[in-house]
Amino acid sequence: MTTSTRESAKVPAVLVLEDGRIFRGRAYGAVGETFGEAVFSTGMTGYQETLTDPSYDRQIVVATAPQIGNTGWNDEDDESRRIWVAGYVVRDPARVPSNWRATRSLDDELIAQGVVGIRGIDTRALTRHLRERGSMRAGIFSGEAIVPEAELLARVQAQPPMKGASLYEEVATQEAYVVPAMGEKRFTVAAVDLGIKGMTPRRMAERGIEVHVLPATATVEDVYAVNPDGVFFSNGPGDPATADGPVALMRAVLERGTPLFGICFGNQILGRALGFGTYKLKYGHRGINQPVQDRTTGKVEVTAHNHGFAVDAPLDKVSETPYGRVEVSHVCLNDNVVEGLRLLDRPAFSVQYHPEAAAGPHDAAYLFDRFVSLMEGQRA
Repeated sequence: MTTSTRESAKVPAVLVLEDGRIFRGRAYGAVGETFGEAVFSTGMTGYQETLTDPSYDRQIVVATAPQIGNTGWNDEDDESRRIWVAGYVVRDPARVPSNWRATRSLDDELIAQGVVGIRGIDTRALTRHLRERGSMRAGIFSGEAIVPEAELLARVQAQPPMKGASLYEEVATQEAYVVPAMGEKRFTVAAVDLGIKGMTPRRMAERGIEVHVLPATATVEDVYAVNPDGVFFSNGPGDPATADGPVALMRAVLERGTPLFGICFGNQILGRALGFGTYKLKYGHRGINQPVQDRTTGKVEVTAHNHGFAVDAPLDKVSETPYGRVEVSHVCLNDNVVEGLRLLDRPAFSVQYHPEAAAGPHDAAYLFDRFVSLMEGQRA
């Protein structure tokens, strides 16, 4: 159903969780129904980058910041070609956006892209519920989609869970493309798109890297056809346990000894390639204020996260793998979740968070320089 911002604000809406908890509010964005995994994001800004991050595919995102939409929507900050979140939950949307870069309001963009949301609920209570019970399936229903509660709950419970979901091919590019180096070209990198954000190849381009972004189904022949100095595996949605193809490709890259860098989903793929397992976190890490320690330097970074799965690797020892020794290089200071892996005998490393800082702090930008150093070392 197409409706205006003013009209949708008057339409009743309900959020139904799979455990039977119900929150009532009013429609925000498109009117209708949507399903996904309810998760919360603790960022106080950067909602445009969050909504267009492919890693949020099939997730209903709850904004913990009480007011959302103050800076409107512009044409420069999208991280991909569309909004990927399944639904959006806010407490108090801005009535009038105010920013010199804005071309329209957030709710206008949600309506234009058909994203169903809900406003005016107690997002603090909802966040505490998800923290205590864990992320879970949910549905947002507004207008004529609202039917008796028992029926709504049954429809939510009939949805597939995130565990076991294979989503990375849904969001990845179907055709290879090139992001040219800025200034003098120094290196060529093959980037496997598992849900890549637009800022990531840009950060590499800023360092003189020509980035060949390849589909998630790329073969080892596709990767080495571009004669890469390094290979990158991107972020992405879904359960890494389903990503057998990218794991096999990662192992082929490791066998050749090409410098390798992975972030987020790419970190989980590296973990699996090395022989570690992965598991679903209770409620995950999402937001731009997560504290992580780089164990190689002792430095604590404030970082941007979006992941509901993690690598199961030992924190207290160096592990032996078919590709040599590996250590946990980064750890989350909130819960000791593995946030990075580093091979000691091959030029490869990964992190679980987002060093491209879109949106988010720039504490981890050095990781792109670390990747450059690996390629420099290999060339020398």
